[in-house]
Amino acid sequence: MSSPAYQFRSRMPRVAEAAVERARLTVVPRRRVRAARVPFVTLVSLVLLGGVVGLLLFNTSMQQASFAATSLEQQAATLTARQQTLQMELDVLRDPQRVARQAQRMGMVTAPTPAFLDLATGQVLGEAVPATRDQALRLDPKAPPMPASLNPPPVYVDPPTTAGSSGGSGASSGREGRGNGRNGSTSQKTQQPHQNRR
Repeated sequence: MSSPAYQFRSRMPRVAEAAVERARLTVVPRRRVRAARVPFVTLVSLVLLGGVVGLLLFNTSMQQASFAATSLEQQAATLTARQQTLQMELDVLRDPQRVARQAQRMGMVTAPTPAFLDLATGQVLGEAVPATRDQALRLDPKAPPMPASLNPPPVYVDPPTTAGSSGGSGASSGREGRGNGRNGSTSQKTQQPHQNRR
C-alpha cells in the first residue's frame, strides 16, 4: 500500500494543471447590439402628433372663448345703454311738474288748509277748507314783460310824390292833414322840393 503522502504528491500535478486550465482567461468578442429604431421613431412621432393636436385644440378653445367674451361685452354694452334709457324715462316720469300737470288734468287741486286728526285723543286739529279750482297752483311762470327798447312804437313815413300828377297833390294834401300828429314834419319836408320846382 502506498502512503498518503505519496498519493498527495501524485495528485498535486493534476490539481495544478486543472487550476491552470481554469485560470486561463480568454477574450470574448463584443457583440454590437443595435437598438431597434422603429419603436423610437414611432414614439417621437406620436409625441409630436399629440403636441400638434393639443396645440390646435388649445387655439380653437381660445378663439371660442374670445368670441364668447366679445359677444358678452357687446351684450353688456347694449344692456347698459338700455338701462340708461330706462333711467332717463323714469326721471322724466318722476318729474314733479309733470306729475302736477297730470293731476290738474284729472281735476285734482291742492288743499289750502288741511286738518289733522290726533289718534291719541280723537280730536281734529285745524279747520279743513274744501279746495276749489280757483286755488290751483300756477305751474308755468308768467312771461316777463318785453322791454320798451325791444318794442318801439311804429314810425310812419310818407312816400315822395311827383309834381306832374294831379292826384299826387291831393294825396299830399291829405297826408298833410294827417301829418299833424306824428308825421307832420315828414310831410312838410316832402313839400319843399315841390315848391322849388314851381
